[in-house]
Amino acid sequence: MQRRFELVVFDWDGTLIDSAGAIAACIQAACRDLGLPVPDDERASHVIGLGLGDALAYAVPSLPVSEYGRLAERYRVHFLARDPELPLFPGTRPMLQALRDRGHALAIATGKSRAGLARALAQTGLAGLFDATRCADQCASKPAPQMLLELMAELAADPARTLMIGDTSHDLQMAAAAGVAAVAVSYGAHRGDALRTLDPLAVLPSTAELAAWLAANA
Repeated sequence: MQRRFELVVFDWDGTLIDSAGAIAACIQAACRDLGLPVPDDERASHVIGLGLGDALAYAVPSLPVSEYGRLAERYRVHFLARDPELPLFPGTRPMLQALRDRGHALAIATGKSRAGLARALAQTGLAGLFDATRCADQCASKPAPQMLLELMAELAADPARTLMIGDTSHDLQMAAAAGVAAVAVSYGAHRGDALRTLDPLAVLPSTAELAAWLAANA
C-alpha cells in the first residue's frame, strides 16, 4: 500500500510520554519555592511544548528575564526527581514500530532541551526508532516552523507528505506554519475542543485510536 505520509513527526511530552501533569506540577512547585505567583493548572499546562524562555514568560508573566535562570533551575530539580518514572502512553512502542515496519521515516520535534530528550530516549529505549530529532535549544521555539523545516530538509521529505502529531496548539500551529498536515491527541496537555479549532485531520483520545488512525490513513 502506498504511504500517504513518508515522514511522521511526533511531539514528545504529552504525546508519546505521559508527562504533561508532571511538567505542570513542577512549574507550580518551582514557583512556590521562589515565592512567585503560582500559575493555575490551565496556565501551567498551556506552556508545555514551548521552549523554556517562552514557557516561563507565559507561566509567570511578572517574572523579570533576569530571574528566568533561578526559576528554571528549581523546575529542573523537581522534574529530574520525577523524570525516570514517567511512563510511555500504553501502546506507544508498538505503534512506532508498526510505522517503521510500514516504511515511514520517524522524527521528534519537542520543546525539551537536547540533553533532556537524549535522557528521555535512553530511559525509554526508543532512540533507535527515530531518524532525526529537533529540540527547543537548537531551534526557534514552537509554534515557529523551524523544527519541521529542518527535519524535512534533513530527511528529504516533501511537506505534502509530512505529518505532525502533537497534543498542543503549539504543535498544530507549527505544522500550519510549515505547510504540513497535523493530527492532534487530546490525552495530553491541551483540551480537545481547543485543538479542534485549529482544524487538524483528526483529534484522537488515546494512543490506541491514534495507532488505528495511522494504520488506516498514513
